[in-house]
Amino acid sequence: MLTQLVAGAREDAAARSALLPLDEVMASARAAAPALDALEALAPGDSVKIIAEIKRASPSRGVLADIPEPSALAAQYELGGASAISVLTEGRRFGGSLDDLRAVRASVAVPVLRKDFISVPYQVFEARAAGADIVLLIVAALSDEELSTLYALIEELGMTALVEAHSADEVDRAIGLGARLIGVNARDLSTFELDRDLFGSLAGRMPEGVIRVAESAVRTAADVAHYRDAGADVVLVGEALVTGGDPTQALREFRSV
Repeated sequence: MLTQLVAGAREDAAARSALLPLDEVMASARAAAPALDALEALAPGDSVKIIAEIKRASPSRGVLADIPEPSALAAQYELGGASAISVLTEGRRFGGSLDDLRAVRASVAVPVLRKDFISVPYQVFEARAAGADIVLLIVAALSDEELSTLYALIEELGMTALVEAHSADEVDRAIGLGARLIGVNARDLSTFELDRDLFGSLAGRMPEGVIRVAESAVRTAADVAHYRDAGADVVLVGEALVTGGDPTQALREFRSV
């Protein structure tokens, strides 16, 4: 599944580059307003930080929510105390787009994460041009050379890489990059199976100074507490917010953990 998702995202990026060449996207990226400091926004504190996700669908669950105005949902997230907003921009299986990212960036004052299957520099430049402050890099989807190249480009453009791992080896690869924001995804992107205890088994490998992010398998405040007790500085929440009735109140409950 991960291989298919990466291949599809790469094909879609190639199609966009045929309409908007790389040099034009590079110029837009470099002319954009400076990225917000995500490391400051997500720095460890007395309470857990939340990255709230705008997510219409997923390969494992299908359609989750109709989100006609991502900017309005993002504003509710910010009101609820989200420290950053994640925007799914993959279109084939998640129903997202860069237009969603642009709309969210224009409506909130907190950092915005482009969550997609990033594998080529073009995607990094268009993320910055669209206003992203954080870009997801999935270790399992990239070779060491690709990971290093994309990470360096993200840093060069003033953004922060959220480097996502799913095993001890992948955490070590993220640490080897010098990543300061490392996520552990409870969902195996090859099988889409969930392991809620994976974060706790890997968090201890991350050195002092790394911001530790727990991703997936969050439905209630008890799930956030589970991750917080296991050492999470930040918890990324998606489905629980888009399928619940009141995302602002849900976020307040999550943050109170």
